[in-house]
Amino acid sequence: MTMKWPNGVRMAVMWTFDFDAESSWLARNPENADRMGVLSQGLYGAKRAVPKLMELLAETRMPATFYIPGWVVDHHTDRCKEIRDAGFEIGHHGYSHEWADPKFPERECADFDRAAEVLDRLLGVKPRGYRPPAAEITANTIKMLADRGYLYNTNMLDDVYPYRHTLPDGRKGPVELPTHWSIADAGYMLSSIQRPRVIQTNQHIFTIWKDEFDELYKWGGLFNLVMHPQAIGRPSRVALLRDFMEYTRKFEGVWYATGEQIADAFVVQEA
Repeated sequence: MTMKWPNGVRMAVMWTFDFDAESSWLARNPENADRMGVLSQGLYGAKRAVPKLMELLAETRMPATFYIPGWVVDHHTDRCKEIRDAGFEIGHHGYSHEWADPKFPERECADFDRAAEVLDRLLGVKPRGYRPPAAEITANTIKMLADRGYLYNTNMLDDVYPYRHTLPDGRKGPVELPTHWSIADAGYMLSSIQRPRVIQTNQHIFTIWKDEFDELYKWGGLFNLVMHPQAIGRPSRVALLRDFMEYTRKFEGVWYATGEQIADAFVVQEA
């Protein structure tokens, strides 16, 4: 099913940020807890990148969604409160940034519930949307979200339009807001000694994002850009994001929205 966007708009754009800070490095390798240099890349996200990105979003008057692990809320509470107080949507992103393992569904649920408690207690936020850490998702994930009444999930790579998950028992699951690795930042920008990647130029990344945006505009799809403050928040990358935002504004009928707004629009169309 294609998507009929509200108010006659042509396509939707989501600016999303996975504010992992150090949690992603700790989940990948617990021994990183003693490696200050490794953790400092994540710390940059909390210390410098998030404020700069919020400045850009305020300057461009763009909505955004921040998916935040419970660990980050526990350890960078004041920064998370700034995101909340600026009016951005806050989504669920697990507690420890641990990848879901289909062999241990109870572990996934426990980690999820721990994060939900922290988000509520420290931020007063009850998220309606979820992005699984590292984009790992299992059948248990969809059931877990349905059981807890979540509106949407966002990480699947199998479409360019929102759609509805259906559980094996026939129940309606959450709305899916799909994306793709090509419209993300980590694969182009994040690197480490343990897992080195070639760091790409802004021109290369801009071209990939632009080409995908141009075709999605013709299709009337969802452009769901997945970013990480520790990557997109580097000085030249903030400039890249500003330039790309300006590029998308050249097109008529583009709706800039949060995940919650887009999922709600799908529900209206579905009804």
